[in-house]
Amino acid sequence: MEFERGSMKITSLFVLSGASLWLALATVAQAAGDPSQGAVKAATCLGCHGIDGYQNAYPTYNVPRLGGQHAEYLVSALKDYKAGNRSHKTMQSQAASLSEQDMEDIAAYFAQAKTSNK
Repeated sequence: MEFERGSMKITSLFVLSGASLWLALATVAQAAGDPSQGAVKAATCLGCHGIDGYQNAYPTYNVPRLGGQHAEYLVSALKDYKAGNRSHKTMQSQAASLSEQDMEDIAAYFAQAKTSNK
């Protein structure tokens, strides 16, 4: 009888642990960005990042393509621009007004977007 009671406690512990893990993962999933909201919020981004082969006039540099990029990287980059840790005046301006949710949404949109082969 003691074995059954101990086994029941272990089983209950595993069920409770599994439910806690599921709840934690569900919370993380909800905190991630919404690609459909990101598509709306990324309209200004596409002015430069959505043009194949676009180059800045002065100084001359290639504008990176964002489609297919990892969302975590994009959020990190936007946070760095907003904090002034990355030096690009236009990007700092663009990121200045973004909330963290805006950044998550934009990153989710670009992460699922197709890349160009050009």
